[in-house]
Amino acid sequence: MEMERGLPAAEVGCRLDGIRIWVVEDDPEWRGMVVDELEYHGAAVRGIDSVEALYRELAVDRCDILVLDVGLPGEDGLSATGHLRRMDGMGIVLVTGRSGTADMAHGLSLGADIYLPKPLELPVLVAALHSLHRRMSQSVAANAPAPVPASAMEASPAWSLRSDGWDLFAPNGRALTLTVAERGFLRELFAVPGEAVDRERLIAAVTDQPWDFDPHRLEVLVHRLRARVRNATDAMLPVRALRGMGYMLVSDQVAAA
Repeated sequence: MEMERGLPAAEVGCRLDGIRIWVVEDDPEWRGMVVDELEYHGAAVRGIDSVEALYRELAVDRCDILVLDVGLPGEDGLSATGHLRRMDGMGIVLVTGRSGTADMAHGLSLGADIYLPKPLELPVLVAALHSLHRRMSQSVAANAPAPVPASAMEASPAWSLRSDGWDLFAPNGRALTLTVAERGFLRELFAVPGEAVDRERLIAAVTDQPWDFDPHRLEVLVHRLRARVRNATDAMLPVRALRGMGYMLVSDQVAAA
């Protein structure tokens, strides 16, 4: 990917302090250039060389925004965008030489937040990331759950699914609205609290194409769900991973059906 340096983005007020940004690119020279630039502007940056490596990282950690090149070996950036957005992923910036209108529309329709064509000036990338993070922060604040009345908290002293499985309520009364995949995953576990649910059954519950679903993405989904639940409810999701088997909902923390 060709990159051109212009005026430092800091000169126009675009700081990225503390934003966790992962750069997925197989060209080590370009990847290093972008990582250095984003770190210069205050971001916490990680360089990754493939989508497969990205899934492994997401199984144990998370970021705020991905800078994802489309032309990657193995699974490409467009395919990854579709998968990650279905799992309610982070901010996604696609960077590619495919600058035609149809290609841009396809990338955005898959769930990318921003589509940047090559050649790309570094200050433009930094400004785009700054703008995206600001919009994401405003959206989170606007969608923060309203306080739950004390009466509702007393009536539900355990974890429960409501609204036909779309809302997860914690014992403290706080709630999280689930994505399609999260809802499918948790409904399987809530159906048999205290029992192991195998990975194949869970995968079938989160996608309509289980034969084309990388098992690592289930780990990504669970990791993201744990983080979202913790951020929304200030409580730990009572889901236990069972090595070599699947997952289990801890039964003594679940409301009776």
